[in-house]
Amino acid sequence: MKLDVGMLTHDLRTLPEYARKVEALGYECLWSAETQHDPFLPLAVAATVTTRIKLGTSIAVAFPRSPMVLAHIAWDLARASEGRFILGLGSQVKGHNERRFSVKWEPPAPRMREVVEALRAIWDCWQNGTKLAFKGQHYRFDLMTPFFNPGPIPHPAIPVYVAGVNQAMCRVAGEVADGLHVHPFNSPKYLREYVRPAVEEGLRRAGRTGAPFAYVTSSFVVLGDTEEERAVARESVKQQIAFYGSTRTYEPVLAVHGWQDLTPALHRKSVEGDWKGMASLITDEMVETYAVTGTYADIASKLKERYAGLLDSTALYQPHQPSIDDPRLPRLVKELNAR
Repeated sequence: MKLDVGMLTHDLRTLPEYARKVEALGYECLWSAETQHDPFLPLAVAATVTTRIKLGTSIAVAFPRSPMVLAHIAWDLARASEGRFILGLGSQVKGHNERRFSVKWEPPAPRMREVVEALRAIWDCWQNGTKLAFKGQHYRFDLMTPFFNPGPIPHPAIPVYVAGVNQAMCRVAGEVADGLHVHPFNSPKYLREYVRPAVEEGLRRAGRTGAPFAYVTSSFVVLGDTEEERAVARESVKQQIAFYGSTRTYEPVLAVHGWQDLTPALHRKSVEGDWKGMASLITDEMVETYAVTGTYADIASKLKERYAGLLDSTALYQPHQPSIDDPRLPRLVKELNAR
């Protein structure tokens, strides 16, 4: 299992220095999330100042963008990075689609399948001159004149990862994608009994059993060399678990451990704005279930032990991610990413 890193800065002026630093540290992939900033622009900058580290979105929200727009952005990033770019897509939840992006909400799993299939059709047209003739329930693409065709590139096989929590989206990932962005709110039991069987079913349905497929995530960690450090991290993790657990979308992550009744209680407190009260509902057992506790000297081995055979790479979840200038960090990265 490899160690990735979530982008800690989206300042385009300081990104060159930051990207060079994380590459020099030996991280496997630099992931850019769509939260407060556009996820693609920082990767465009990083692509031009790095040579080895992979670059990906974790995630870009799919439905507010036409697949044609996504296709153009990914094509240019694949060229700029010389084949190191990974397009990670997520559906986001209904409220954000309708109220933050003003996008009509439709069943997300079938629509995500079409997004990925449309991307493949568009890229095939550009790379191989295949006639563009994609028609689905949600999207239609059948016009591509030379003026709008960017033409072939040296690295056209752009990996597409899909983010999934529920089994329907995990099956879609298995059917059409190259990997799954596992939500950071996860546990080995959830991965083993809920996520991976759904992905494997999707792979079987598509006749892709045995095809290369990546499972990537970021992990909650209670990390620190002193009890004081770990105590602060533990409270932060409790708050994060409570935040995700209050949303019905993430109920399966609790349900696999028999804690599904916690969701309504957390949701009530979130509506009341009682964030401290939410965290108080998260027990130490839950923290140990969804997070890995350790020091800088042993966290790498604990991550490997917990996720052996379940994940291909992880990152330290952003609120718990140490500064790239922390002198304890190089050892951790080296231990996980030794080649």
